[in-house]
Amino acid sequence: MGFGNSRSARFEDDPELAKFPATNGDNGVKIIYHIDGTQIAEPSSKMAQKKVTGKFLKARMLSRVFSEDYDRVKRRVLDPRGQIIHRWNKIFLVACLVSLFVDPLFFYLPVVRDEVCIDIGITLEVILTLVRTVGDFFYMIQILIKFRTAFVAPSSRVFGRGELVVGYSKIAVRYLRKGFWLDFVAALPLPQVLIWIIIPTLRGSTMANTKNVLRFFIIFQYFPRLLLIFPLSSQIVKATGVVTETAWAGAAYNLMLYMLASHGLAGTFYQSNDRKHAGEVYVIWRSHFVNKDSLTATGLKMPSGPPGLWQFGIYADAVTSQVTSSAFFNKYFFCLWWGLRNLSSLGQGLLTSTYVGEIMVAIIIATLGLVLFALLIGNMQTYLQSTTVRLEEWRVKRTDTEQWMHHRQLPLELRESVRKYDQYKWLATRGVDEEALLQGLPLDLRRDIKRHLCLDLVRGVPLFDQMDERMLDAICERLKPALCTEGTFLVREGDPVNEMLFIIRGHLDSYTTNGGRAGFFNSCRIGPGDFCGEELLTWALDPRPSVILPYSTRTVKAISEVEAFALIAEDLKFVASQFRRLHSKQLRHKFRFYSHQWRTWAACFIQAAWRRHKKRKEVAELKARAMHAEPETPTYAKRVSRSTRKGDIVNMHSPTDSGVVTSLQKPAEPDFSVDE
Repeated sequence: MGFGNSRSARFEDDPELAKFPATNGDNGVKIIYHIDGTQIAEPSSKMAQKKVTGKFLKARMLSRVFSEDYDRVKRRVLDPRGQIIHRWNKIFLVACLVSLFVDPLFFYLPVVRDEVCIDIGITLEVILTLVRTVGDFFYMIQILIKFRTAFVAPSSRVFGRGELVVGYSKIAVRYLRKGFWLDFVAALPLPQVLIWIIIPTLRGSTMANTKNVLRFFIIFQYFPRLLLIFPLSSQIVKATGVVTETAWAGAAYNLMLYMLASHGLAGTFYQSNDRKHAGEVYVIWRSHFVNKDSLTATGLKMPSGPPGLWQFGIYADAVTSQVTSSAFFNKYFFCLWWGLRNLSSLGQGLLTSTYVGEIMVAIIIATLGLVLFALLIGNMQTYLQSTTVRLEEWRVKRTDTEQWMHHRQLPLELRESVRKYDQYKWLATRGVDEEALLQGLPLDLRRDIKRHLCLDLVRGVPLFDQMDERMLDAICERLKPALCTEGTFLVREGDPVNEMLFIIRGHLDSYTTNGGRAGFFNSCRIGPGDFCGEELLTWALDPRPSVILPYSTRTVKAISEVEAFALIAEDLKFVASQFRRLHSKQLRHKFRFYSHQWRTWAACFIQAAWRRHKKRKEVAELKARAMHAEPETPTYAKRVSRSTRKGDIVNMHSPTDSGVVTSLQKPAEPDFSVDE
């Protein structure tokens, strides 16, 4: 039994069948009725068993469902690949970055005063506590969300997106085994408990040993929070392909991670000014609370002699600059610069003492700086190169084209034409192969995109304005973009026509010489909304064409940069079949009106008719004059009139006019009739 008539749902046993007791042997259902149709009452023990079974079945829940059927499941379980989880991951990533910035600031709480007295700034302490508590709240929400987030069953990953496990118990068991304890440790409010509860209760020598342990507790919690960044970023990348939408934001994100590493190193550097070995103590945090706001050091050893005699190692800059007694912003930016400088220089400026722990810190800084700096450069280079990858590909292709033209020794005119076309194509498409991009999309999505790009343009063609939406969509699917630079010949007179072009932008010059006849030339201008190659439409409308492809009767040359859509011969066959459904005189007249071939023939036909009219008018005038002239004149007029009736046009000015009219062939009539 499927959920919502879907094959993807996985249910337990059918509760309707489970209500009936099974019979022996054939697993059939045995129901006992009276002769009047009423069911025989069962024994009380069976009734009780039936009630228990019914309650058990009601408690049983759907355990698996496909992702596409997840919306049908009315449960409070989140889809790990849904929009809610995707948005929350981005919000939680920001909260994690803020928490990673706040935690090292707790190291800056102690401030050294005069007479070796250590104070804790209450203002900074309260601000950090509030911000840290808000950050902990996000970690707690993350734990609750993970207890309500389904996961993909590993056994269902053979094909497709897999099945989602939506059972509460299975989700909880899996989360408790994987990831819960890391999230739990990261969500603990350890710094707040340390500075507000534990440290104020310590007294005497206990505090001297305990404070070092507490310091490491803060560092200990910093690493789980740092580790949570990487799987979280991985989830965002799996959902959208990238962490950020733009390349510049991705580069800034990686730079921010590097700055966070410098920030954490700066806090550790400030806290490590408390040295443990004897004789090097100048500024320490080994004391106990006298009251809530101040600490008084006991048993401190101040250096005897000038400070320059003591080896402070990598902490010499902080000691000589008295960083621990400076204002918060002064000591923070000093330590931040120290961390950033040593990470970037791989610790080359560190002058260590003979203390082993200090040397180990310098080694860690050098190694960490090498790894982080390499990652920063690599990631930023990848992100920034992605913004110019198309431009770089175009430059490489243009270089290859120049080398090829030089190798083949093409003339300068051809080289310049190739350069102009490449430049114009780059400006029009920005290096994106639109056809390859559309071919990789589903048919329905490709149809919608083509409709958005071409529908208004196709409607602007008068030949298509009577078609319905379905036919226009079919035409839009088959249109292909075409680009032409100035001076390009789209088609030449006498060449086969293999595509019909619909002009979007630009102007072209269309002319014909009537097959190369001397003294004949007809020219017209083609602009946006016009078309050329109409011979192909006439050929496509012919159910039994006599030639493989028709021959062009005109030469079409671009006089500016032209953008157009093309219909090749195979696609035009389909469009022609749609035209037959619109067989009407209006469509036939419209085709003749916008066809430049028909316009040329009509102009020549009208010109010939006008000339015949003028000649007949001249003959009539001659006959009228002959009525009042000598006797010889009527004889001449009769002879002229007789020759005119026989069809011999007398041309006193241009004896070749009749030849021009009779030699121009009438274009083929398009067959818009429906196939029988």
